[in-house]
Amino acid sequence: MKIRFAISVFLTILYFSCGSKNEINIEKEKESMKQADIDFSNLSKAKGMKEAFLKFMDTAAVMLRPGRSPLKGMDAAQLIYNTNDSSFILTWSPRGAEISSAGDLGYTFGIWTIYQKKWLSDSVSQGTYVTIWKKQANGGWKFVLDTGNEGIEKKK
Repeated sequence: MKIRFAISVFLTILYFSCGSKNEINIEKEKESMKQADIDFSNLSKAKGMKEAFLKFMDTAAVMLRPGRSPLKGMDAAQLIYNTNDSSFILTWSPRGAEISSAGDLGYTFGIWTIYQKKWLSDSVSQGTYVTIWKKQANGGWKFVLDTGNEGIEKKK
């Protein structure tokens, strides 16, 4: 009888201790992912689009750009690396986010803004974007797919 009781207590403790470790606070993870998107934009504004994209890009990331075939992994990184970002500032702001029930994959979407520095006058354009994020082993987030379009009228 004592052995059955001890096993029952052990299994109960094991069940509750494992359950609490595996529980995921979905709202916390969603906010963490959304904050990664904000941090990504802030770095783009401070240090340039190239540095920001290379930092937040997963090694297997896919980039969808108008007029191009999808670029994946090193090809996507090479596109960013070859971009001259000295004549513009790219920022964006998430308007929403969703995350998987496992808390390890999700997406953000919102509005991007590009400030183009031109010889006679500067211009501002906006569009929409969606970024798919994957949680990394270290708890941070990297994007695995990025795309956007010129979905909003240009500002003068």
